[in-house]
Amino acid sequence: MHIILVSNRMATARSISLTGGHLAFIAGGLIAAILSLSFMFSYLTVRHAAEIRMPALRELLRTVSLEEAGKTHDLVRESLANMASRLGQMQGQLLQLDSLGERIAGLAGVKSNDGKAAQTAKAGADGRGGPLTRPDNLTQDGLQRALDEMSYQVDVRSDSLAILESRLFEERIRKNLLPTALPVPTAVPTSNFGWRPDPFTNQAAMHEGIDFIAEPGTPILAAAAGIVQVAERHPQYGNMIDIDHGNNLVTRYAHAQQIFVKPGEFIKRGQRIATVGSTGRSTGPHLHFEVRVGGAAQNPMRFLAREGSQLAQRQ
Repeated sequence: MHIILVSNRMATARSISLTGGHLAFIAGGLIAAILSLSFMFSYLTVRHAAEIRMPALRELLRTVSLEEAGKTHDLVRESLANMASRLGQMQGQLLQLDSLGERIAGLAGVKSNDGKAAQTAKAGADGRGGPLTRPDNLTQDGLQRALDEMSYQVDVRSDSLAILESRLFEERIRKNLLPTALPVPTAVPTSNFGWRPDPFTNQAAMHEGIDFIAEPGTPILAAAAGIVQVAERHPQYGNMIDIDHGNNLVTRYAHAQQIFVKPGEFIKRGQRIATVGSTGRSTGPHLHFEVRVGGAAQNPMRFLAREGSQLAQRQ
């Protein structure tokens, strides 16, 4: 870049050559000068505004500071309000968990001490009160501590519910594998477990099951889930079914008219396996039901405890 200087004082014109380096140096110097002037102006006006007595500038600075403080206060208050709202929601959820835990514990037969709040809330569902504490009167640290404590309580309730769920699952499996369901729900028991006069000889004999009188063809249901061990004709029991429920526990269904299952078949609780008949050593249509543990006959009433009141009413 060439610059030609012409003046009345100079006899001849002068030519100055500027390279890219010269231009960059000049531009850098201008930028540095502008930044320095801006910094000095800001320093003098802001830091020494009170000393140089500029009321307009001081008022402007005060207004800006008040606006910034107001925005900060609004943000903090909004944050506290959100935290307080979240805390209230967590308290409501905790009460719901307590109530749910109490109901589940009752179903599982487990005593729970974690549901006292739910019981209190249930006893006085409309009873509310307490001092008014607005979110702006609470501190962030206080709300955070309350949230942490509430989160801990929720974790404790969740663990308790997990334990109850496990207990319910175990109870469901136990119930499904124990013969607690009536094999003929509509039948009437005519002869209980124990010693009795034999219906054919009238001599004292041990009766190793319970007889349920019913019409021929009445469905016989499995008292529990298991695997069919025996499904055959027996000279004494007639058409007989043995179901293995594990742990050396077996149920026997005798004197059936028809059999609908075969050995090795998996049977669900309450599944129809046969119909009432009078086959084998029998005086009339009925179901002879036995429960055997390790091959020894047990009183079926020990397992049919939940139906015991209904059986007692039918006898």
